[in-house]
Amino acid sequence: MKLKFTKMHGAGNDFVVIDAIGQAVALTPEQIRLVADRHFGVGCDQVLLVERPYRDDADFRYRIYNADGGEVEQCGNGARCFVRFVHHHGLTQQREIRVETAAGIIIPRLEEDGRVTVNMGVPSFEPKEVPFETNDMAAEYELDIDGRTIRISVLSMGNPHAIQIVDNIDTAPVAEYGPLIENHTRFPHRVNAGFMQIMDNRHIRLRVYERGSGETLSCGTGACAAVVAGIQRGLLQSRVDVATRGGLLSVAWEGEEHPVMLTGPTAIVFEAEIILK
Repeated sequence: MKLKFTKMHGAGNDFVVIDAIGQAVALTPEQIRLVADRHFGVGCDQVLLVERPYRDDADFRYRIYNADGGEVEQCGNGARCFVRFVHHHGLTQQREIRVETAAGIIIPRLEEDGRVTVNMGVPSFEPKEVPFETNDMAAEYELDIDGRTIRISVLSMGNPHAIQIVDNIDTAPVAEYGPLIENHTRFPHRVNAGFMQIMDNRHIRLRVYERGSGETLSCGTGACAAVVAGIQRGLLQSRVDVATRGGLLSVAWEGEEHPVMLTGPTAIVFEAEIILK
């Protein structure tokens, strides 16, 4: 099977984007892992498929596969690359589109300056919706990791996130604690582990160990989750710049029952074909 693809990134979070409207696409988990492999394949954090929608109220359907081959619900940086992709390939002329995902409808918008803003929907703190095993809902939870207790905020941005505040993300134990948090038994569907350093109430630094991909240079839903957690705890203002290792993202949230807005850059790296057995 020969597939055309576009290599893209959003603030260093990189993707292989495949048009499944103009070509027949049927990928196995093994093929996805090969495409994502940085030595034997193209290399990426996630593989994104652009499909026709199943719903009448959507323009496209958006499917996301992590580097381990597993399908996931949501990816904010991928959503921003998605709208840039469909414009670049002439699949739409609309600057704002409605996109169907496993987590529901999202609404990305191509801005005049070339950046993309995505309405990521309303965050959920309900443990059952994350899911997260606990007896009571709280702003913070204690989590036992390798004999130590850390404090985390837990929420869903359409996918699960556990956010902890650290003094310095450069020295934070991301590689050590990331996989332990991701696979903790209290997260039955695993979780994205965020490490947030608060610079002031409008600026944070962030690293994220993503479920199924490991640490990435940037994570859009992780940025949203970190800002929402900080606002909920009274530590951040309603608009925050998020410095990731791959670039700068902006997140805005007006509070309970309001959607989270994510804005940032996208880039097309190259286009090519890959042959898959």
